[in-house]
Amino acid sequence: MPAQLKKRAVVENGGDNAIGPGLAAALANGEDVGPIVRHMFESGKPEVLLHHLRNIVKNKETEIEELCKLHYEDFILAVDELKGVLVDADNLKSKLISEDSRLADANVGLLSRIEEMIELDAVKNNVAGAILALKVCIHVTNLCLSCNREISEGRFYPTLKTLELIEKDFLHSIPVKTLRRVISKQLPAIKLYIEKRVCEEFNDWLVHIRSTAREIGQLSIRQTATSRQRDEEMRALQREAEEQSRTGSTAFNEYVYSLDSTEQAEEDLVLDFNLTSVHRAYHIYSCLGIGEKFRDYYHKNRLMQLNLDLQVSTMQPFLESHQPFLAQIAGFFIVEDRVLRTAGGLLTEDQVESTWDTAIAKITAILEDQFTRLDTASHLLLIKDYVSLLGVTLKRYGYRVSPLMDILDKSRDKYHELLLTECRKQITDILTNDSYEQMVLKKEYEYNMNVLSFNLQAIDMIPDFPYVTPFSSSVPDVCRVIRSFIEDSVSYLSYGGGFIVNAYEVVKKYLDKLLIEVLNNSLLNIIHGGAFGVPQAMQIGSNISVFERACDSFFLWQAGKLCGIPKRIVERPHSGLTAKAVLKASQNVAYNKLLYLVNDKLDSIMAQMSIINWTVEEEPEHANDYMNEVLVYLDSVVSTAHQILPLDALYKITIGALGHVSDSIMMAFLNDSLKRFNVNAVAGIDIDLKLLESFAEERYHSTGVSEIGKEATFMDCLVEVRQLVNLLLSNQPENFINPVIRVKNYGALDLKKVAIICDKYKDAPDRLFGSLSNRNTKQSARKKSMDVLKRRLKDMS
Repeated sequence: MPAQLKKRAVVENGGDNAIGPGLAAALANGEDVGPIVRHMFESGKPEVLLHHLRNIVKNKETEIEELCKLHYEDFILAVDELKGVLVDADNLKSKLISEDSRLADANVGLLSRIEEMIELDAVKNNVAGAILALKVCIHVTNLCLSCNREISEGRFYPTLKTLELIEKDFLHSIPVKTLRRVISKQLPAIKLYIEKRVCEEFNDWLVHIRSTAREIGQLSIRQTATSRQRDEEMRALQREAEEQSRTGSTAFNEYVYSLDSTEQAEEDLVLDFNLTSVHRAYHIYSCLGIGEKFRDYYHKNRLMQLNLDLQVSTMQPFLESHQPFLAQIAGFFIVEDRVLRTAGGLLTEDQVESTWDTAIAKITAILEDQFTRLDTASHLLLIKDYVSLLGVTLKRYGYRVSPLMDILDKSRDKYHELLLTECRKQITDILTNDSYEQMVLKKEYEYNMNVLSFNLQAIDMIPDFPYVTPFSSSVPDVCRVIRSFIEDSVSYLSYGGGFIVNAYEVVKKYLDKLLIEVLNNSLLNIIHGGAFGVPQAMQIGSNISVFERACDSFFLWQAGKLCGIPKRIVERPHSGLTAKAVLKASQNVAYNKLLYLVNDKLDSIMAQMSIINWTVEEEPEHANDYMNEVLVYLDSVVSTAHQILPLDALYKITIGALGHVSDSIMMAFLNDSLKRFNVNAVAGIDIDLKLLESFAEERYHSTGVSEIGKEATFMDCLVEVRQLVNLLLSNQPENFINPVIRVKNYGALDLKKVAIICDKYKDAPDRLFGSLSNRNTKQSARKKSMDVLKRRLKDMS
């Protein structure tokens, strides 16, 4: 059992007799007797413990005495030896003392030298320490001088690196407290000075960049405009090349070679503006540990500048200020984009996008307000064009410009309404001031300017000069207005060299509106309200026919060309203008007006029939005067119409005029003022009618009307009066009653009209002794037949 357990067992047993051996064993073994002592004191028996301890001491003393007795001799010997050692030690001590005295006497000078040497070594150490401290101070002082020099030179970044070196490596090791305190005090002041200086430079840059932002924006927008013009020219060349390829022109290969050889890549001018102050300021602030402060300062000041830039000047019209205003905005965001890409985190994309969203909301509101104030299409187009260039310019820098395009789309109808209003005024003035006389072109350049430029030529070759056009001066003038309208419309629908979706269809819609609501209505107003004669009415009809042809040959082609639509698509069936049919209808109105005027003139001439001697005694040998005037007038009308009107219109006017003459002759027979007529008067009408028929037949073939395939000829409109004259001159007019003969020879005559006219017919001339004429027999037979016809017609009615 271990000793610890034995002690515990002895203590626990508590026997007073057992304490002594256990305590003795514990002391013998060098064990801790604390538990035994504590137990005895706790049990109130310290005397017992002392008793046992005394017994143990006595026992040990007894053991020592016995041990001494046992080794007594050895102990005596040891003591003797010890005494001998002491004697030897005393001898050695005396020798050492003497030697020490001798050495001390010998080294007195050496010790003084050693002391001097120790003092010198201390001085040396002090001097070395001073030199080291001086070197540190000199180095720090040099660094401070370097800082001052760099600050005076404006080299703030090296200054900050020097300050950082002083602060980290030397400040705490400077041995001179005064110098250390001065430098510690100046470090923050120098940093603050650098911050102020850099901030001042940045503020100067803010002022400078705002003053140059407009120039930056203008230069960039000019580059965009140049690029757009170059792209448009290239697209035009490509379209021409495609047309050459489609038509299989022999010059196509040479044309393509020319296209390739002249093509060259033009690099845009690099926008050069200095951001050194920004980069430097941000870097210095970052080195100072206040980069976030500079970011906030930059963003705040740039927003303030933007708010100032977005203020529209009230001192001048927006038309004059819109370019500087928009160029300033463009320059601002071009600078922001460059800062975003090069300043290393000074701006974030979210900040730039947020700033742009704020700006574009303000810009669109300004544009919407200003567009509502404009009342001139050219002004709106000018602003729109610059806005579209702004959009294309900023789109290249990644900005979202769709709101700008949306505001332009919203203003499209307003722009075209303004454009239509201007065109309406121009076209009305042109049509009102036109003399409606054919143009006489004396030079080839006049022909090119007024005919070829609008594709109005009737033949492909250059005519001889002077050349008389089939239209008046208002036609090329109106074509110029319409061409300008198409160009302005296409220009509005083009955004930076491209077009909106379905631009061609949009242009067609507005072009139709112009041709129908403006041109056609103006023409109708002239037709219905104008006080003009037959030549003017004929010229108006000719002009309308030219406009109607120009819908396909020029107007639609011009729109397709400017919109970049291939010619083959423009020429597709059912892709034309609605205005073409409307103008075609207006042609009929013009021709009806012309025919009305012609018939009115014919009525004034035919009124001379009232002075005809309807009971003339002798059969006339020549035509009546009215017919000569009628033929002269019809000849002039048909000749002029043949020169300027289409064959369909010529046919309509001629057949209408001849029919009107025929009706007028019929009305002369039916007129209540005519009480009677005889055969001689009818013979005179027959002469008139033959001349008219000869004129109709000749003109029908000479004008080329016979080739257009009309069912009725010019002679057909004279059938009624011819059949009437034939009936009145017939020797057997009663044959009219025969249905077969009537259908064959008198099918155009009306029974009632024939009855009225025959009732006025008196075969005998109105003169004394007329019954003695040698024609009595012939006239008697005709009279009897006419009487039979009259009776039968009365019976039939």
